[in-house]
Amino acid sequence: MSISCNLEGKVVLVTGATSGFGQHFARTLAASGAAVALTGRRSEILEELEAEIEAKDGRALGIVMDVMDAGSIRNAVEVAETELGPINVLVNNAGISRADMAANITEEDYDAVLGTNLKGPFMLAQEVGRRMIERGEGGSIINIASMLAYRPFRGLTTYAMSKAGMVAMTRSLALEWARYHINVNTICPGYIETEMNKDYFGSEKGKAVIAGFPGKALGKLDDLNGMLLLLASDSSAFFTGSTIELDGGQPL
Repeated sequence: MSISCNLEGKVVLVTGATSGFGQHFARTLAASGAAVALTGRRSEILEELEAEIEAKDGRALGIVMDVMDAGSIRNAVEVAETELGPINVLVNNAGISRADMAANITEEDYDAVLGTNLKGPFMLAQEVGRRMIERGEGGSIINIASMLAYRPFRGLTTYAMSKAGMVAMTRSLALEWARYHINVNTICPGYIETEMNKDYFGSEKGKAVIAGFPGKALGKLDDLNGMLLLLASDSSAFFTGSTIELDGGQPL
């Protein structure tokens, strides 16, 4: 049996599409044939990414959405399905981090991180999942967590908590929705080279961290493509409730 990750005819909603992983995922999915709903809070960046994808003969639609606002989520999903068609795949990627030692974390910081990284993805999965259940055609939800869900790191307590919660959410939703042929899985990336961290990992301290990895290297965004496309495609129809650690063995 051959494996195909062609996404022609699929509609994918990607959160956090204004930077980093989200932008990369949107480009990758569009290049494989999916129509992509690009969501985030910065309209000008969404417009630029939409234009970039369409200039390459892809199909995309930028939609301003705040994952902390249930009304904004409902509106964005409605717009996406009205303009692009029923959502087949959700990529729950949006997330933030506020680094500080646990004793210094404020209630505001706690609410911001857990709200953005866990409550928002749950509400979005709930909204998209309800529609998938009503249509009876199944679908795929791909949650983007982190290896910090399993490996604590000083100064990132709330971030690690939120990502561990996402792993538990994945398993619970997979259990409840398997009967509807809705697959729910989590990708836990390791340290990936991005614009946000390149200065740190280019420093002496950052280089020392990399030297401690078994592979002596950071990952690349392209290292996530294969699993992303597999989970978004029909080839992963029997794959649910799983957490995939894509980290090059960094925590070993």
